[in-house]
Amino acid sequence: MARGFNTPSPAGKAARYLLLALVLLLTVGPFLWQLSTSLKGPGEDVWSRTPGFLPHEPTLANYAKVADTVPVWTYAANSLVVASIAVIGNAAGATLAGFALARLRFCGARLVLGLFLATLVLPGEVTIVSQYVTVRSLGLTDTLAGVALPGAIAMLNVLLMRTAFQAVPPDLDAAALVDGANVWQRLVHVGLPNVRGMLSVVVIFTFIGAWDDFLWPLIVLNDPGKYTLTVGLQYLNGTFSANPRLIAAGTMIAFLPIVVVFASLQRFFFRGVEEGAVKG
Repeated sequence: MARGFNTPSPAGKAARYLLLALVLLLTVGPFLWQLSTSLKGPGEDVWSRTPGFLPHEPTLANYAKVADTVPVWTYAANSLVVASIAVIGNAAGATLAGFALARLRFCGARLVLGLFLATLVLPGEVTIVSQYVTVRSLGLTDTLAGVALPGAIAMLNVLLMRTAFQAVPPDLDAAALVDGANVWQRLVHVGLPNVRGMLSVVVIFTFIGAWDDFLWPLIVLNDPGKYTLTVGLQYLNGTFSANPRLIAAGTMIAFLPIVVVFASLQRFFFRGVEEGAVKG
């Protein structure tokens, strides 16, 4: 039977599945190994030459011991506060700024857009000193607000939202203007329903970035009681350096909230990626 032009050969299919399996092994494999290690009991040897993947004595005691020794739930709550501030700031700020740059006409719009683009050229390490000086001048050092402030709105998110709003058909905006809608009504009733996909992308990436950030909280925070989870988990390397089961359990505690957020918003995420955040 003749194959179609786009129909892969059996060898091509095998190569694709082999490549997919390799990528899956490289990306998901370390996570599954950490999860397996965190569930292994004290009687299992994780240092053996050929360690077993599945735990023979599965237990949740490693998670309980991490929580009893290190205030991991306090650190997680601090990270959640920082991530919530960053998500709210980016969701609101990037949406408003993106809509203004895409749909409003004002003097200096191109200059503002150029400044946004210019900030993307600079790596974060270049501006970290000026950010610290600014946070210190505001009296926000050693506070969670000081940790969240620099990430409260990201220029990349503004540009993503601008692109999403530009993709909304202009006829919808024109029809709203004819009906007498003002700027806020156009944003709420025309713009936002069509950019929910891109907004979910912004929310997911902002949450992950704020939750996983290590360098900036380490610089700003001095009080151990205010540490975020990524900074607080550094104690695991010292306290449990001889017990990789507990280190793996702490890693899983830090990873699970990201899984929950992504699972909750994944349908909007893929819609934003595949469809340009515009309804068909």
